Amino acid sequence: MAESSTDPRTSPSVSIRPARRSDDAALGALTRAVWSPLHSVQPRPTEPYEPFFDARHDPAHHLVAEVDGELAGFIRLVPPTPLACNRHVRQIQGLEVAEAARGRGVARALLHAAYDACRRQGATRITLRVLGHNAPARKLYEAEGFAVEGVLPGEFFIEGAQVDDVLMGRSLREA
Repeated sequence: MAESSTDPRTSPSVSIRPARRSDDAALGALTRAVWSPLHSVQPRPTEPYEPFFDARHDPAHHLVAEVDGELAGFIRLVPPTPLACNRHVRQIQGLEVAEAARGRGVARALLHAAYDACRRQGATRITLRVLGHNAPARKLYEAEGFAVEGVLPGEFFIEGAQVDDVLMGRSLREA
């Protein structure tokens, strides 16, 4: 994936690197700490700890953000299908930032590192799915050039309410 980098548009203390298998416990703890029905359709993670990496999502699919040397977030990038005709696309299947690191440019730094990593893999397009009620994430993605490409109305039932699944994408050929 990406090499360690610092994006000049963010705080100089934010650095991005490829995930390592040894990040498993820290990434699992981060996911449990930041879980919210605002962004997750999965039930709240519980103890005992389940491994973060699994057969479908290994360290090579992740970039990790560190702030002042501490793990502060991650982004998961995968091919959306195994089809050859779809290999030019990568899909974001997770972007999480520790509460203490929010507002420091971590998510934006992860996105920019993801664009670079995807381009190096030959991708020309990146997509994601975001819950309709997640206004902060949608605002960030729109600011980053993602456009709504589809909506699955009421796709999920979360905490007693139907929630839309919003499909977004953008070209990686843009600056």
